[in-house]
Amino acid sequence: MAILNNDILKVGIIGCGLIGNKRAAVINEDPSSILCSTSDVNVITAGAVLQQYGHHSGQVYGDWRVMLSETKPNVVIVATPNKYLHEIALEALRRGIHVLCEKPLGRNPRESEQLVKVAREYGVILKTGFNHRHHPAIFKAHDLVSKGAIGQVYYARCIYGHGGRPGYEKEWRASKDICGGGELLDQGVHVVDLFRWFLGDFEEAVGYTQTYYWPMEVEDNAFAVFRTSGRQTATMHTSWTQWKNRFTFEIFGEAGYSIVEGLGGSYGVEKLIIGKRPRNPGTSVNSGGKNQYLGGAPEEDTLIFDGPDVSWEMEWKEFTAAIREKREPLGNGRDGLEANRMLAAVYLSAKKKHPVKISEVVS
Repeated sequence: MAILNNDILKVGIIGCGLIGNKRAAVINEDPSSILCSTSDVNVITAGAVLQQYGHHSGQVYGDWRVMLSETKPNVVIVATPNKYLHEIALEALRRGIHVLCEKPLGRNPRESEQLVKVAREYGVILKTGFNHRHHPAIFKAHDLVSKGAIGQVYYARCIYGHGGRPGYEKEWRASKDICGGGELLDQGVHVVDLFRWFLGDFEEAVGYTQTYYWPMEVEDNAFAVFRTSGRQTATMHTSWTQWKNRFTFEIFGEAGYSIVEGLGGSYGVEKLIIGKRPRNPGTSVNSGGKNQYLGGAPEEDTLIFDGPDVSWEMEWKEFTAAIREKREPLGNGRDGLEANRMLAAVYLSAKKKHPVKISEVVS
């Protein structure tokens, strides 16, 4: 758990594709962190990332094990395809290194659970890469909902999807062995993490997985319903046949609703809509009773977040703060494990064709 005397965190990145690049760019802008090493099966790719974002004395590796041994980083970011997340993160944790492991923290609950256990045993911090929590509209919505802006929460809904690209069926996400699943595990893991963040732990899941269009061995669409012990409900549809990128995340409560649309870029401008039901004169949010609300459409306030995507930067700040404060980060290892359990319950429900208790999912 060592931090350098000058409080600079030495960071290594394993897996230098799109996400590894995003992480490196954020580290480059953080005065309290330096990118000291990169590793990728393609050393040219690893070298390009280090040259653009790394420290002048940084080193490039084709073998991640050698990187861990020689550079001894304080923090490792694991941004490989899903199949390799578990093995790499596990070794880093056992070496006493803090780890930010990209979602879905392994291909199944068994892999996630071992990472959580080892992190606890070695006294290091394990974070799951859940940058969606740090999108400003989502973060603001959570703050408002948690403070009672929409009253008692009843249910949540989410639609999240894109349309792939030519040759998508030949990419690693189409491989059951490499990915562990399809669209449910790819984008769906972000959705169930947000469901848990807003509504808490869930008790039961029922779901369906379909492969409609892409000739692949994993699902290109997933449909699921989750229920808490308090009967709050969350429904989701994640899709690789959405064709036009879409993200819509909705929370409804007794006093109104919170709707997040867009994630910036190809998903459209990020915005938060807060709807508040009109009240009977003389009643307040704390007055209780169904008769405190009038009929008719709620009054809406809309917040627009049209700046650059700051979710990666904010997530990194939260993670490094957790390291220095010796606390669990937002979106920690357990969050990754519980998200994987929820997804495993959906896969099991789709196979058995009946609802599944999430607590009964075998790791």
